Amino acid sequence: MRDMLGREEVLTVDDAKELLLKSVNLPLPGESEIEIENSLNRILSIDITSPEDLPPFSRSTVDGFAVKAEDTFGATEMLPAYLNITHEILMGEQPASDLKKGEAAKIATGGMLPQNADAVIMFEHCHMIDEKSIEAIKPVAPGENVIQAGEDCKKGAKILERGRKLRPQDIGALAGIGITKVRVYKKPKVSIISTGDEIVSPAGPLKSGQVRDINSYNLAGLIEISGGTAIKKGIFPDNYDLLKKALEDSLEESHIVIISGGSSVGTKDMTARLINDAGKPGVIFHGVSVKPGKPVIYGMVNKKPVFGLPGHPAAITVCFELFILPVLKILTGEKEDLYGKIKKIVRARLSRNISSGSGRQEHVRVMLEQRDNELWAVPILSKSGLITTLVRAAGTIVIPMYKTGLAEGTEVEVELF
Repeated sequence: MRDMLGREEVLTVDDAKELLLKSVNLPLPGESEIEIENSLNRILSIDITSPEDLPPFSRSTVDGFAVKAEDTFGATEMLPAYLNITHEILMGEQPASDLKKGEAAKIATGGMLPQNADAVIMFEHCHMIDEKSIEAIKPVAPGENVIQAGEDCKKGAKILERGRKLRPQDIGALAGIGITKVRVYKKPKVSIISTGDEIVSPAGPLKSGQVRDINSYNLAGLIEISGGTAIKKGIFPDNYDLLKKALEDSLEESHIVIISGGSSVGTKDMTARLINDAGKPGVIFHGVSVKPGKPVIYGMVNKKPVFGLPGHPAAITVCFELFILPVLKILTGEKEDLYGKIKKIVRARLSRNISSGSGRQEHVRVMLEQRDNELWAVPILSKSGLITTLVRAAGTIVIPMYKTGLAEGTEVEVELF
């Protein structure tokens, strides 16, 4: 049985992903050692264990007096505890002496506690009698207003796992334990080949019948924020020999190749033929039951993934999220985590009825609006060739394959761009 594009079979999204993930299953070989200043959003290739306690000493979290907590037990305004001030602890310096019973040391936030001190009483809870003595009018418990040595992390403890995408706070933690260089996986290089006799550079004037290149810029951004390095190979006419040479060059210098345009069955579209002729095994699937993006092509050439994407901007974005992003995550070594999934999804109510053709998974662009302290998803119902619909959209919602639509007021998950 043939589909509307004349192909023998169109896969479900899940079946297509299964084929895709079976063919790509290892991060890129090799690693880089980089300065932590340059490590934001890079993927760790080794586990990180702390070489020291953090903090390396017990420190105060308030301005006040370091004390032995037991010396303040039972203190009240009517019956204060009297303590002798022995010294002041200067920032960045080791205390001059240990504390004995009934003694206190003046200390600032971040200061190092002297030996035998186990708490800090705030200035607000003390009355100065003179320069050498105070009365404490409130008790403190052991450990109160103190960060203990190693409380943040202990020496030898694992703090970051291989496959983690480094966030600003992760880099801060590395700096805190004295690690200034980390080993990370290499970034996959992704070549983008734009095709079409009608496509021209954004920099030049337009002639009648021409359109400016949108997709390579959209794709390059998607690749960069997903951990890859985009290589825009240029715009090529619908000429088999020119495209064949562009594909061969791209396979030489990159880990993934994306051909934008040329995935449908128009007379000039030849992406599937190019992939099959380039090497084995060639095309793995051509056509997925998804809207937009049904004509998407995926193949492998000499162990390198090659994608053929439809020319419409909305289809580009949907196909990237569904098929190319999972491959990039594998090649970059990034481990999927719950935090990453949750961060990209918000729940909202649908603002209107939406119909859908049964038998395909439909991805509908939506805006988000706040109404009476409730989040609403407002569908942007327009053609997939319009780039400004993506600009206006916050993300997409999915109408499952065998549903004919969703009713107004239905709670939906919005996957954010």
